[in-house]
Amino acid sequence: MGAADGASVRLCIVNTHPESEWLTVPDVAELLGARLRDVRGLIHTRDLLAVRTADTNVVIVHRKELIEVDGQWIPLPSLRGTVTVLEDAGFTDAEAMEWLTSENSLLGEEPIDMLRKGDVHAVRRAAALDVG
Repeated sequence: MGAADGASVRLCIVNTHPESEWLTVPDVAELLGARLRDVRGLIHTRDLLAVRTADTNVVIVHRKELIEVDGQWIPLPSLRGTVTVLEDAGFTDAEAMEWLTSENSLLGEEPIDMLRKGDVHAVRRAAALDVG
């Protein structure tokens, strides 16, 4: 990635999940049928939450941030607002990713899975109660 890519996107280092759960920016572009710069734009606008790998510094997105609707892959619509709530609670991007993809004691499952099921309000209430 070039310097211009990293300058426009807030990213953090993470190394907490198996590689199979992660997609690179080119992987996401292929799934969405979009250009690389469009995927970077989705990251910049927080429609997708991205982090960097600790070992290779590659920008990655968690696979569960994408859903298939009528045969077309799209970013999970409720993710953007949830990321905003987590940011407001003081979470870094890496902490937000960890929170979204780890089982939550208040929710009884991973918050990202609940978002995928449409239970947005419970996830955001739990996010507002947590401190990053």
